[in-house]
Amino acid sequence: MTNTNGNKLYLYSITLVAVIGGLLFGYDTAVISGAEKGLEAFFLQATDFQYNKLMHGITSSSALIGCVIGGAISGYFATLFGRRNSLRVASVLFFLSALGSYYPEFLFFEYGKPSLDLLIAFNLYRVLGGIGVGLASAICPMYIAEIAPSEIRGTLVSCNQFAIIFGMLVVYFVNYLIMGDHQNPIVLKDAVTGALSVSPDSDPWTIQVGWRKMFVSEAFPAGLFGLLLFFVPKTPRYLVLIGQEEKALAILSRINGTGRAKEILLDIKATAHEKTEKLFSYGVAVIVIGILLSVFQQAIGINAVLYYAPRIFENAGAEGGGMMQTVIMGVVNIIFTLVAIFTVDRFGRKPLLIIGSIGMAVGAFAVAICDSLAVKGFVPVFSIIVYSAFFMMSWGPICWVLIAEIFPNTIRGQAVAVAVAFQWIFNYIVSSTFPALYDFSPMFAYGIYGLICVISAIFVWRWVPETKGKTLEDMSNMWRKK
Repeated sequence: MTNTNGNKLYLYSITLVAVIGGLLFGYDTAVISGAEKGLEAFFLQATDFQYNKLMHGITSSSALIGCVIGGAISGYFATLFGRRNSLRVASVLFFLSALGSYYPEFLFFEYGKPSLDLLIAFNLYRVLGGIGVGLASAICPMYIAEIAPSEIRGTLVSCNQFAIIFGMLVVYFVNYLIMGDHQNPIVLKDAVTGALSVSPDSDPWTIQVGWRKMFVSEAFPAGLFGLLLFFVPKTPRYLVLIGQEEKALAILSRINGTGRAKEILLDIKATAHEKTEKLFSYGVAVIVIGILLSVFQQAIGINAVLYYAPRIFENAGAEGGGMMQTVIMGVVNIIFTLVAIFTVDRFGRKPLLIIGSIGMAVGAFAVAICDSLAVKGFVPVFSIIVYSAFFMMSWGPICWVLIAEIFPNTIRGQAVAVAVAFQWIFNYIVSSTFPALYDFSPMFAYGIYGLICVISAIFVWRWVPETKGKTLEDMSNMWRKK
């Protein structure tokens, strides 16, 4: 019996497995928010060195170093091992990082005794997990894009961003449950020397056990991800690249129906020369646009909000330390990510990005103005939430959609790797410079982010092509004509 319509349930089940990689992306990068205070108190008890804020900043963000590495090598992995097998490698790295971060003393150190060598070991385990995040961040959207039919590709790739945000919310909730009735440790600062120490009144459970349980909780979704990857296929485009056209046709037929599958296969075969094409085979413009999409996604400053939300809300006059407002922002982020998922294939990529940039600029400038006029309370808090919401319905998911689909088949693996590496580099730059910028002047910090939002809108309007409804094979012809 001939399959004429394709099996949407099969397609959605494959996508669901792939987006677990996005969930782990969000989970791994956000788990530190609950664990960092206990971790700081643990290493402050070391006797062979003095742990300080600089070391703690490096330790808290060490996973981002791995993200840069993972993003940079993702193209080689995607080409050499395939998209699916590269995700299997990422799942193993997630799993090992979770166990290593939970028990960094494994084999070489005494349990519960902090030292400089143990700090290095812990950071190496976090970097390992970051490499997994970098691989998943590039290859999950690539895998979905190469599986999905063109008419719903944007929607399905956007689900990956939803999974990232959902993963962050999940780990916030898991950290909350793990903490239970325990309290974060109290860190004291010597007024004369500036040296940090742990108050004797601190809860010893959070110093020795709490942060470990938060890190090891990631092992469960990581293990599930690795297991489920044994039940999904390689992408048809990769199968054609390695000469397995019959298998590619079988998968395409199951997803798209037999007639449409044969047409797609012919398009793929016409552009499948990934191993012989060089990065700049289609000119410099496509690579530069891909890189700038990644740079702008980070340079507009969103991670300054996501990573430091409670502190920002508290400074803006929110009650209760800003935690309630952070939760509200998280819920709003989920809602507006859904807006992008349900509109990206209807309205297109460019309109959503331009609207998002303008909305973010309004939110950022409003925060800056409130700071300059010393306005506290509802207006600056609402402005921050607006800023975040417009990111979630635009640059958050749509940037990943474009990076996954804008490059021609023949250079996609390499080009995505370059773009994602730049994304993680600028993530690190924004995240590490924000505390100093914010301390200097919140008005200055948000004024810069607002200005970059305006520039990003102009960039999209003038230089980014619309890819709605185009097949991945159309990209080769589009850039060749340019």
